[in-house]
Amino acid sequence: MVVACAFVIDQHNRLLLQKRSDNGQWGLPGGFMDLGESVQDTARREVNEETGLKLGELELFGIYSGPQYDKKFTNGDQVSLVQISFICKQYNGELVERNDESIQNKFYPLKALPEDIFIDHKMLIDDLLSKKQLPIIG
Repeated sequence: MVVACAFVIDQHNRLLLQKRSDNGQWGLPGGFMDLGESVQDTARREVNEETGLKLGELELFGIYSGPQYDKKFTNGDQVSLVQISFICKQYNGELVERNDESIQNKFYPLKALPEDIFIDHKMLIDDLLSKKQLPIIG
C-alpha cells in the first residue's frame, strides 16, 4: 500500500505536526493513496483533509520501504507500505486546529519538536533534521 505525507514548513522555518486522533501522538499529515490518485494528489488531499491547508509546489523528500514498514492491521490484514514524503513551503488556506483525524495541528520550531512523535514518522523527521541529500531512498 502507498502512503504519502508532507513536511509543511512555514515562513518561520517551523514544521507542521498533527496530533493524531488514532494514537494521540504527533506526526506528519498524510495517509493512504486512493484509487486513481498520484502520490502528489494523495499528499495534497490528506494534508487538506487533516489540516485545512492546500499545498502548492511539492519537492520529493524521500521514498521509504522495506520490512520495517510491514504492518498488520487490527482486522488481520497484512501489508507492506511504501511511504513517499514531500516538502512543501507554499500553501494557502486556514489551519484547522482540530477535526476527526487531528486532536491538534500546530507549527513547531525544528529545534523544539514535541517528544511524543509517532514512531513511523520519527525516522523521516530525523532525516529532515540531518539535512541529508535529497531525495532519500530508504
